[in-house]
Amino acid sequence: MIKLIASDLDGTLLQDDGSISEETVRMINEAEQQGIRFMVATGRSYNSAKQAIARAGLYAPILCMNGANLYDLEDNLLIDTPFDVSMAKEIVDAVDTNKIYLEMYTSNGVYAPKKDQFVEMLLTILREKFVGYTDEQIKAHINQRFQEETFTFTDDFLSVLDDPTVTPYKLLAFSFDKSDLDTLRQTFANRDDLYVTSSGFDNVEFNHKEATKGHALLAYAKTLGITAEEIMAIGDNENDLPMLTNVKYGVAMDNASDLIKANVNYTTASNNQHGVKQAIEQALTINNTLAP
Repeated sequence: MIKLIASDLDGTLLQDDGSISEETVRMINEAEQQGIRFMVATGRSYNSAKQAIARAGLYAPILCMNGANLYDLEDNLLIDTPFDVSMAKEIVDAVDTNKIYLEMYTSNGVYAPKKDQFVEMLLTILREKFVGYTDEQIKAHINQRFQEETFTFTDDFLSVLDDPTVTPYKLLAFSFDKSDLDTLRQTFANRDDLYVTSSGFDNVEFNHKEATKGHALLAYAKTLGITAEEIMAIGDNENDLPMLTNVKYGVAMDNASDLIKANVNYTTASNNQHGVKQAIEQALTINNTLAP
């Protein structure tokens, strides 16, 4: 029996316009009425993820920053896996900020380069992602991030890391040049004290080695008395892989990367075609089949 469903946000639960379809919301509510717990598992910060689902009237436990934190419905922090400061400094030193846009997720919100640089670099990157959208539409998407995240703009990440009141959790590197990202990733490829992943073609993410969606999901499930055999996980990109491959029911979105599709046994429709809704319907069918 499936007792817990964990869904990624971007490219999965969220449609490309950032919304959650009404059909999907109704299906989540129906599953919960039938005893299946639902939660979000995302690379976003807690506040950003919470706002994204609240707009659709959804409230759920949130695994955020790839598993560095996990909050329950009452906003209690259940899992806390911070980044080693010395490791974070090593990554910051390796980033050429003239070529790569860097964000640092912390206990004090997200630190980013100066706002003008932030907007221009993201605009360049997102033009490739949002083909057919005008610059004004893309800027509206960027401005939404300002509303969802608590940003502090800085030109000195190392000084931030020297502040004992700031706890780092994730570093996110963006670039529109894949070779720059590949070079950065290769620099840390063989480190066993670091989790290196990606949530899209335009980024590389760095976390503590145990701050993965799979590790946090299974740890949370254990507190509920739920096993990996009783979990469905749904996702579309590399940072979803640890949870998709460590539960019985790993589901890839139709828009998922080839890497994800090659490592799961189930697929569903795209994020713009109610893919999460269809996956939950399948979960209910499985449970009905297994019911005594």
